[in-house]
Amino acid sequence: MESSLSVPTQKSRLVSLLIHVLGWASFGFVLFLVTPLSWKVELPDAFWGKQAFILLLLVLAFYFNMLYLVPKLLFSKHNYLFLLLILLAGAGYLGLLLIYDDWVDMQRQMHEAFRPDVPYTPKPRNLFYFMNNLWIFFLAVGTSTAVAAVQKWQSDERQRRAMERERVNSELSYLKAQINPHFFFNTLNNIYALTNIEVDRAKQALLKLSRMMRYVLYETQKDLTPLQKEIDFLHDYIELMQLRLTDSVTVEMDITPLDRHATIAPMLLLPLVENCFKHGISTKEPCTIRISLALTEESLTLRTQNQIFTANKDTPEGKASGIGIANTRRRLELLYPDRYKLTQETREETQTFIATLSLKLS
Repeated sequence: MESSLSVPTQKSRLVSLLIHVLGWASFGFVLFLVTPLSWKVELPDAFWGKQAFILLLLVLAFYFNMLYLVPKLLFSKHNYLFLLLILLAGAGYLGLLLIYDDWVDMQRQMHEAFRPDVPYTPKPRNLFYFMNNLWIFFLAVGTSTAVAAVQKWQSDERQRRAMERERVNSELSYLKAQINPHFFFNTLNNIYALTNIEVDRAKQALLKLSRMMRYVLYETQKDLTPLQKEIDFLHDYIELMQLRLTDSVTVEMDITPLDRHATIAPMLLLPLVENCFKHGISTKEPCTIRISLALTEESLTLRTQNQIFTANKDTPEGKASGIGIANTRRRLELLYPDRYKLTQETREETQTFIATLSLKLS
């Protein structure tokens, strides 16, 4: 897995740090500065020291919980121990505030600030004092727990996506490895058959095959290739197949002018065309193969039609497992999810097979 997927970049760390600083600044300003200033009373220095002390304790509790307690206990299924430590931390937080109040005699100083003309009489702290401070503490701890949970979810999601990309890439490599030998196996068999008929035409076929091999070697290493290159590749393939066809076989092609900027996954269209020559040729009967390709705005439509003939079981074509279209469908699912429609239709009355691929390229 690439480190860039698991380790945050320096820019993202700076952004995260800035968010935390601004968040604490806003929290401290609203809760510990704005509210006391609204009392319009000259408060003692000990009070402002307590406000800073409370903010420091909350910051420590926030990050200790987020960086240690949640990952080590909550995410490790030690829920009861986590809750117990949070409750103990809350009690300790209150204890430190009480110690601070007694140390600076906070109750007397606050009485003199609000009621300077009234004699001071010590009073026990009411329940509101404890509840208010605990509410602030648990608000900070709860927020840090939520932040830690979101960060873990984001990290898990990044890892899941990275693993999914690796799985898809591995599967696509496997599918390409199946498609390429399958294609060359059939093509070399065609050339082999041609060498028994006419050597010069076999040489022409080898030249075309070498050009096609360059396409396979270089373009299939890319995720996308210009659509025009894919079409040129299909032209070479069809012309190569036509070298071995008899006059009884008619190949009709209708390819409209295409957008030069359109791109497509390499060798995605070949299996549909290849299937026509694999199953639609007869040495005894007249037959017609029809191939049409149209590009409308961002949508491509490939339609192939051929008659159905049973291949000789002793030939490589007859022994082939027919993985071409199945692999194409799987590649479409991986590369163009929800952006394609591949239909296959067999017309029994005319023994005709029609395959139609509609594909949204972008």
